[in-house]
Amino acid sequence: MPNVYHLTVNSSIYNLAQVRNWFNQFKTIPKSLRQQLDLVLAEGFSNVVYHAHEHLPEETPIDIELEIFPDRVELRIWDQGPPFDLMGTKKSLDRRHQEILDVDDIPTGGRGLMIMESIADRISYDREGDNRNCLFIVKFLPSIPAQ
Repeated sequence: MPNVYHLTVNSSIYNLAQVRNWFNQFKTIPKSLRQQLDLVLAEGFSNVVYHAHEHLPEETPIDIELEIFPDRVELRIWDQGPPFDLMGTKKSLDRRHQEILDVDDIPTGGRGLMIMESIADRISYDREGDNRNCLFIVKFLPSIPAQ
């Protein structure tokens, strides 16, 4: 059984510090992976605030769930914005940026998505039955050799 943790905050960029502090308390995640996932979480949270919830009141909740399994970490961020085609956007960005070799050369729009995808082992963004969207991120933990 995984360990499951939840956090709900209002849709304000000023809550990013609270979100990051909450996440960084989970010391069972190796530090290097925790740092990478912290970046993914910050990107995902910022995208919700600035894009998905752009026209919604600040009181609109953002729900975050973290599941820690022996072999992986699963992170979910739910928003109440309009549906968004993550995979279609990713394909469009891939076509536009095929020749870009350095992340610093990527135009601002789409950079966060490419960073998240480069860190995550699996990423999806789907509309759920309750009219919320869920950004789902999976990162596999390195296997530790038996002693």
